[in-house]
Parts: sequence; structure tokens; C-alpha cells
Amino acid sequence: MFSAILFSIAIVAFFQFALYYWRAVLTGVASQPISSRILEAANVEEPELSGADFAKLAGLYALTPELKRNGGGLGFVSAYYHLIGKIGQLFGRVTPSALSWSEREQVLCTRYAAVEIGRRLEANLAQAASIRSC
Repeated sequence: MFSAILFSIAIVAFFQFALYYWRAVLTGVASQPISSRILEAANVEEPELSGADFAKLAGLYALTPELKRNGGGLGFVSAYYHLIGKIGQLFGRVTPSALSWSEREQVLCTRYAAVEIGRRLEANLAQAASIRSC
């Protein structure tokens, strides 16, 4: 019985650590500068970037070709974005701080998508340059 409780606590701690680690990676990527070309393509300005722009940037991400498979994508970020939106809708009526937290998290996801578009385009340009040099 004791071992089952200890195992359950270890599993919960592992998932909590994994969530915190994933959130730190998301924040680290989102804090990088966003290319002005990407903001122009999405028709947004960086100071006015909001969670509502995520759909534009996710669509732009889907349009950018991926020459090299690196396993990245917006799958988990998109799921997190929608989950946070639902949490904001549910608890935003009760407490305004939940709504503002939800919006901040959605802006974080939007910035992540913009940075990932830039990374994908730069990787494609580097791959095209290496192909031309051969």
C-alpha cells in the first residue's frame, strides 16, 4: 500500500516537472525577437500582438514549407492555447485575474508561433543555400 502511494506521488511529481519544463521552454522561445517580415505577413504589429492573432499566425505557420523534419510543430501549443482560452471563459466571469492570466498565456502562445515561423523560414533558407552550394 505504501509503495502504491509513493509511486502515485512520484508520477504526479514527474508530470508536474514535465509541465513546468515545457512551460519554461515555451516562455524561452516566445521571448526571442520576432522578425518584422513575419509581423508584416500576418498584418500585425508587435506592441499590438494579442491572443486573437494566434489563428493568423498558426495559418501562416501551416503555409510555410518544412524542408527538414525536426519534429517541431504547434500541436501542443495550439492545444494549450485552446485550453487556456476555455479556462479564461469559464473562470473569467468569476475572477477577472483569471481572464487577464488567460490573455497573457494566449499572447505567449502567439509569440511562440511567430518565432517558430521565423525559425522555420531561416532553416529553409539555410537548407536552400546548402543545396545551391553543392
